[in-house]
Amino acid sequence: MIQLATHNRYAYSAITNRPDFTWPNGKRLAVYIGLNLEHFAFGEGLGAELAPGGPQPDVLNYAWRDYGNRVGAWRMLEMFNALDLPVSVLANSVMYDYAPELMAAFSARGDEIVGHGRTNSERQSALSPAEEDALIIEATEVLTKAEGKAPKGWLSPWIAESRVTPDLLKKAGYTYTLNWCMDDQPVWMRTEHGPLLSIPYPQEANDIPSIVARKDGAGAFADIVIDNFDEMLEQSKSQSLVMGIALHPYLVGQPYRLRHLRRALSHICDHRDQIWITQAGAIYDAFSSSIAE
Repeated sequence: MIQLATHNRYAYSAITNRPDFTWPNGKRLAVYIGLNLEHFAFGEGLGAELAPGGPQPDVLNYAWRDYGNRVGAWRMLEMFNALDLPVSVLANSVMYDYAPELMAAFSARGDEIVGHGRTNSERQSALSPAEEDALIIEATEVLTKAEGKAPKGWLSPWIAESRVTPDLLKKAGYTYTLNWCMDDQPVWMRTEHGPLLSIPYPQEANDIPSIVARKDGAGAFADIVIDNFDEMLEQSKSQSLVMGIALHPYLVGQPYRLRHLRRALSHICDHRDQIWITQAGAIYDAFSSSIAE
């Protein structure tokens, strides 16, 4: 019989055949927002594109992405305040040098800061194990110094992992990862240094695949978020689930998209009494205390 290569991080498990648990206050659906605050190198490296990029320096796409930090994220912060929504901020460590007041504004709200590499101009999967280890340590030290505490969670830039990324994250003190999108519940993963929790991070209710890759319109993306929420709320009657919403300010911080996003998030807030609106780190705390490794 053919033996396929495998990651050996977790075993197969049907979602319909697992121990039951509930979120705090008896809620069955946990909802969190993953807000990506990212900065990019000028004239080199990776970056999402509004239009096909030409020779470097690619001013159009660089400036379009920078709009998110200068304008879009601030408009989104106002919206989060108006809707009383907590956020998990997925932060490139270079953001503390580039836009310290933006990072301070989200930190002042009490938002969770999650490790998100140094910059989205690079992929950690392209590095040697020693280089990747140094990247994780460098980014972690910046966040820890700025926030006064180490981040619990990590999302790799571009969801790029090497074969040893989970091992390096656990060794660096991380307790959860957002890299793996294989489930609607948290899943314990094996590493060389002990268990690491995989918390669902969406690749469908995510503005990058939706708007950049599939070319969905502003209204279509908002409808994706609403429909995903409504269906998961129904499904959660029989078992507790996690719904993440992945956002990038240079995309949904654009005025016409922000208007539709507000519609989607307002719909979710209208069901606040039925759900647990939270942060990824709190999901780790609640799950790890209720479900043994």
